[in-house]
Amino acid sequence: MDSTDAIKQLGGGSLLIAWQLKNKKVLIVGGGEVASQRIESILTADAIITVLSPEKGLHPRTRRFIELRADRITYHDRPFQGPEELDDKDMVLTALDDNDLSQRIVEMSRERRIPVNAADIPDLCDFYFGAQIRDGPLQIMISTNGNGPRMAALIKGRLQKGLSGLEGEAITKIGQLRNKLKERAPGVGGQLGKQRMKWMTALCNSWDMEDFTVLDDVMMEKMLDEGWNKDQHVPTVQEMGVSRLEKRSSHSTPTIPYLTIATAFLAGAAFSATLLSYWRRS
Repeated sequence: MDSTDAIKQLGGGSLLIAWQLKNKKVLIVGGGEVASQRIESILTADAIITVLSPEKGLHPRTRRFIELRADRITYHDRPFQGPEELDDKDMVLTALDDNDLSQRIVEMSRERRIPVNAADIPDLCDFYFGAQIRDGPLQIMISTNGNGPRMAALIKGRLQKGLSGLEGEAITKIGQLRNKLKERAPGVGGQLGKQRMKWMTALCNSWDMEDFTVLDDVMMEKMLDEGWNKDQHVPTVQEMGVSRLEKRSSHSTPTIPYLTIATAFLAGAAFSATLLSYWRRS
């Protein structure tokens, strides 16, 4: 139970969410290095991008994105011309040296209730970009709430050292097993939904992260046959014939328990957030 003092102290942060941008229309004003970083982030989310920038202002990486991803990026060789540029857009990003123009674009976007981010001007942003760690379905964002982007990059490096490289594969396998379970026990919410969640939670708590990486379709079906279908029994690694010793040897993974890694991850993130809270906004 949260303490009264802890609840009273809540505030001062940003809402960290995974924003679904698939096939949403995003306008990026600017073509420099920061714009190239924005393009990469937005492409990862499968958005449809429009880039406005004079050709002479294109960073080589921005140009490369435009050349290789014409399926997702429309490029216009001109500067921002007015509010009509914002028509039908779902998000607006500015990556400009001209702060006055960025501010005008922010004001026009807000008049239309379009979420907007102005690079290097935290006070004008509806949301922030952060350092990212991606491994398949695993997505970790490190945000300093606009205070210190370089610090976010440094913390990212520290966190990456605590990951084994198997997390993304394990999450993918867990997702596949979860979908198979839903096929056997379909429905949303209700008692059945609670039972599915309880079974998956118990399984994830009893198996190591790396154990899931060796699952294939045959093993998943066996797990459901001998586990879920038999009084929702949670099968052990040994019952499934998974040898942790052989598996760890074949993957050359560290012997540090994943619980220890996860604990260190969370503790480090919390400690870093506490330190950063004392930094002045740049």
